[in-house]
Amino acid sequence: MATAHPFAASPETLDAFIAAWRSLRLAKADWTHGAHVAACAYYAFDHDAEATFAILKPAIQAFNVSVGGANTATSGYHETLTRFWTLAIAGHLTEVRAGSRWDAVRAALDRFGDDRGLPLRAYSFDVVRDVRARAEWVAPDRAVDGLSAVA
Repeated sequence: MATAHPFAASPETLDAFIAAWRSLRLAKADWTHGAHVAACAYYAFDHDAEATFAILKPAIQAFNVSVGGANTATSGYHETLTRFWTLAIAGHLTEVRAGSRWDAVRAALDRFGDDRGLPLRAYSFDVVRDVRARAEWVAPDRAVDGLSAVA
């Protein structure tokens, strides 16, 4: 539920959270699955999936480096997971038609904020550890109810 994420407590806390992430001031520990979902929904509110992805990819890569990580063949940024979640979240927001950016983030957190296992249901292999999937988009090979936007 969105209320379990302090950064989504209000429009102001959400804007401050996104500003801290984009300016590379967010603590590594605060870049959780829910934070990823929120950042995606924040931009998907008024961008299509491709434009949202184009915003998220370099921002995630820069953040990873800023907290001491590296974007390599085996760690850091993951192309397939980023695109997968972007498609899923943007598709969900198209369905719910949120009235504000904050409502969009809360709707995405309500649906996806606690569901880290969704890719495990959409892929027949360990997509998280797959080197090819980390480097390039690999479409899901399993149908998942409610995810027609991901293909």
